[in-house]
Amino acid sequence: MRVILYGMVFLLTLVTGCANTASKQTHVTDASQGSQGVVLVAGATGRTGRLIVNALLQQGHSVRAFVRNPDKAANLFGDRVEIATGDVKDKASINKAMHGVQWVFSAIGSSGSKDPSNYPQYVDFEGTRNLAEAAAEAKVKQFIMVSSRSAGKKDHMLNKRFHNVLIWKLKGENALRGSGVPYTIVRPGGLRDQPGGQHKLVAFSPEHGQSKLRMVSRTDVAAVCVAALNNADAFNKTIALVSDPDLPAQPVDTIFKSIPVDQGQY
Repeated sequence: MRVILYGMVFLLTLVTGCANTASKQTHVTDASQGSQGVVLVAGATGRTGRLIVNALLQQGHSVRAFVRNPDKAANLFGDRVEIATGDVKDKASINKAMHGVQWVFSAIGSSGSKDPSNYPQYVDFEGTRNLAEAAAEAKVKQFIMVSSRSAGKKDHMLNKRFHNVLIWKLKGENALRGSGVPYTIVRPGGLRDQPGGQHKLVAFSPEHGQSKLRMVSRTDVAAVCVAALNNADAFNKTIALVSDPDLPAQPVDTIFKSIPVDQGQY
């Protein structure tokens, strides 16, 4: 009788163990179903970058956060992401972080730094160029960049306040356009720290359209960036993005089709 009982306990334990193992394996598989590869997010701890990371995680992507401050990343994301410590000005750290990466998001920015080594020339331009060159070397499938609606505008007040930031942002964009990596450049208007999905997003080509609307939620910007991932309608396009508070929200993955493909550099 004891033999039969022990046998039954053993079988129950074995079945339960197999079920638990299968559940864990399924969970791991589901976590990589979104991209079937690693997504690198540069600037992951910034106010827009962290929203991109969270949106990617919600869709089941495997995320590697490329950051200067690993403790800050750990506090924000815990063990949900892989953390790669480095700096966009340091090519060696970029190359190391790029290992095994299939997709790149960049939400970097000099953020009005008073440190001359972090002026826009070195972050928004050279940092973006370093990322794009490393992405090309790694044969990345797509590079999605957050820029600025006013990129390239020489007489803008932000250039006077932040060391020609908009001029350097355009140079960074053009470095990406010339890299040979399929890309999507999102140029948001003024960024608001508000919930997304509340207003209609207005997207247009900077060369072929204009809008009097000026603002957009960071959460909506993150949603559009993630919607561009693996979306053929978003490849090699530059998208200016604002929102209309008087109109209801619409699905973000439908905004790319009306935007023309870039014809060379801006």
